[in-house]
Amino acid sequence: MKTQLFMKTVAQILISLLLVGCTTSTYDDIEEMPEENQGELVTYNDVAFIFQNNCTVCHSNPPQNGAPMGLTNYSENKDAVEDRDLLDRISREEGEQGLMPLGGPRLPQQQIDLIMQWNIDGLLEN
Repeated sequence: MKTQLFMKTVAQILISLLLVGCTTSTYDDIEEMPEENQGELVTYNDVAFIFQNNCTVCHSNPPQNGAPMGLTNYSENKDAVEDRDLLDRISREEGEQGLMPLGGPRLPQQQIDLIMQWNIDGLLEN
């Protein structure tokens, strides 16, 4: 009986670790949006670090861990915003099904807002 309980606990821990494995961000990674960017158009150069730090563990080239596409460059990220509901997926609440990054934690709101502004500003490359 104790062995079964132990094995069940170990299995739950392993599954949890797998779900957390698609993100490399922590709450320590939260960064303020530089004041010099406020009021200017947001370009891919301003948001690329968000994708690189939070998405490319799974959305690499080739994609890993069941990710359907890469998010490694401008055109892939632009396509994800325009045609793959990226804005919806990153905006979902913590614990909500389909939230990206998979397994959480949810991106800091400031980073979500920056990607939203990139979209509003026309998904500019530079």
